[in-house]
Amino acid sequence: MRITMLQAKLHRAHVTHAEKEYEGSCAIDSELLAAAGIREYQQISIYNVTNGERFQTYAISGEKGSRIISVNGAAAHKADPGDCLIICAYAELEGAELAAFKPTLVYLDESNDIKRMSGFIPTQAA
Repeated sequence: MRITMLQAKLHRAHVTHAEKEYEGSCAIDSELLAAAGIREYQQISIYNVTNGERFQTYAISGEKGSRIISVNGAAAHKADPGDCLIICAYAELEGAELAAFKPTLVYLDESNDIKRMSGFIPTQAA
């Protein structure tokens, strides 16, 4: 059986651009893509913490070191510059892959600089 697991997350990324006339996708600083292990053209899910929108698109490489998070095309109607996002990529795993799997979690500050990285989310207390 294959199970879809969280592969990577850019947590609390802040939108720098929303380009309705661009071809589409979400441009992400190539350093952030590399840190999270998200590949260019990989499908991503975006959860807009600011307005509650949830949508899917694909990642494209943004200028290295720019800290760009640009939501483009139709998706630009769902996010504005300054909005706080959670950007996730998923992978299908099975059997032995599941036992050792840990996601790559990248936590960002308001400037989209990496604050810390982790391989797990702490248990939520009641």
